[in-house]
Amino acid sequence: MPIMDFLKGQFIDVIEWTDDTRDTLVYRFERYGHEIKYGAKLTVREGQAAVFVHEGQLADVFMPGLYMLETNNMPILTSLQHWDHGFKSPFKSEIYFVSTTRMGNLKWGTKNPITLRDPEFGPVRLRAFGTYAIKVSDPAKFLTEIVGTDGEFTRDEIQYQIRNMIVQAASRALAASRIPVLDMAANTDDLGKIVAEQISATITEYGMTVPELYIENISLPPAVEEALDKRTSMGVIGDLSKYQQYATAEAMQTAAGTTNSGMGAGLGMGMGMGMANAMAQTGPWGAQQQAPAPQAAAAPPPPPPVEHVWHVAEAGQTKGPFSKARLGRMVTDGEVTRETYVWTQGQDGWKRAEDVQELAQLFTVMPPPPPPGV
Repeated sequence: MPIMDFLKGQFIDVIEWTDDTRDTLVYRFERYGHEIKYGAKLTVREGQAAVFVHEGQLADVFMPGLYMLETNNMPILTSLQHWDHGFKSPFKSEIYFVSTTRMGNLKWGTKNPITLRDPEFGPVRLRAFGTYAIKVSDPAKFLTEIVGTDGEFTRDEIQYQIRNMIVQAASRALAASRIPVLDMAANTDDLGKIVAEQISATITEYGMTVPELYIENISLPPAVEEALDKRTSMGVIGDLSKYQQYATAEAMQTAAGTTNSGMGAGLGMGMGMGMANAMAQTGPWGAQQQAPAPQAAAAPPPPPPVEHVWHVAEAGQTKGPFSKARLGRMVTDGEVTRETYVWTQGQDGWKRAEDVQELAQLFTVMPPPPPPGV
């Protein structure tokens, strides 16, 4: 074997990148003077791409596989270098390995509350939080638009910029959704898709995609949450007077069973007086003495009924309040229809006027709309 062939076999270069950081997006393969031997072996693993940059100009992109770096399989780099077929000297180029795997579990959230108008609570401030994933879809574009000459580019360097775009898109989506605050938890999947679609065009210009974006939580300010919890508790308790009677009885029973609390003796005296009164009303042979029946006091008249006032939703605005009589005139004038949404104090959310029992009678004087096709 000729001595030159032997020497070339001894100096075969192996170019590869084994990533063990889990957060590196781009790694520049280091060689002294960026000198790569002719015939070197390039190994590109799954989830990677190798980008050649020759004299500051992007030369070629290699996808997963094993490559022998020679002129016959590097046509773009060959045209830049002006090689002849017999020219086999080392060439100087930079090789950037780009990770094309999906990097997930990245956090995003709104630093400042998002102010929007809720149909039930009025102006409210919301915060949104979630996770997303990024992936390099175009290694060459990502290298030229984002990385530049950075020798080791991590996801933290691009995460802040993408998070800002997500927050901006999420603010627009929440404000334009017109979804009630109490119903947003059931629509986080659709809202997440809307946010991902809004930022996809900008992300694509960077050579990246956002394959996953989730809204995990939409929260109200602490003061509003506390008021909402109180409102929920009132609904669970129901009749407040009966609840107070029950709570008082429970407290008396607990105090009576506590040693040296004084409540036990007081309850005993009360029970003794109750027994003495019962014995005083009983005859010598145990017969119950008939006491004259007290005259029944005249019952006071019931309080007058509370007249509700109603608010009307029209074109995203709230009008009112209107009395029932005024609503009747508005029905006659066509300003209020069966489909108009109304709300009054104590009503659970907005309802159509024809679904409210108190207002349904306003439409009995007018026939319903004719069926379609008649």
